[in-house]
Amino acid sequence: MEMKGFLKFVLVLVMGMVLVSVCSGDVDSFRDCYAKCFIFCMIEPNQTLCTCTTQCLKECIFPSLPGTMAAIDHPHTQNLGYCKLGCATSLCSNISKAHDPDGKNVESCVGSCTNKCTMSYTSSSP
Repeated sequence: MEMKGFLKFVLVLVMGMVLVSVCSGDVDSFRDCYAKCFIFCMIEPNQTLCTCTTQCLKECIFPSLPGTMAAIDHPHTQNLGYCKLGCATSLCSNISKAHDPDGKNVESCVGSCTNKCTMSYTSSSP
């Protein structure tokens, strides 16, 4: 019984640290989004590491749904977003562990995907 109480305390402590860093602006927006999404996803019953990683990458790479006015104004933005999501899913999804989203390394990995997709897209444009 005491172990359950301790685990709840640790969970609340970790969530509190994430929320404090999000509110204080200590880290940038992708890392905030990913860490918060991942922690809350893993708390839900029947969620797997793979499901949470994929869901949070998608949610944080596309903070608003594709097809909004921003995507219409800049049609290449949506294509770059999908490239980035595919790259991030294949290269970055194994970084997070069930007990640690490791937002800093995921953010760095996703950043490298941004560079790869931008270079690939611009080099193939007519």
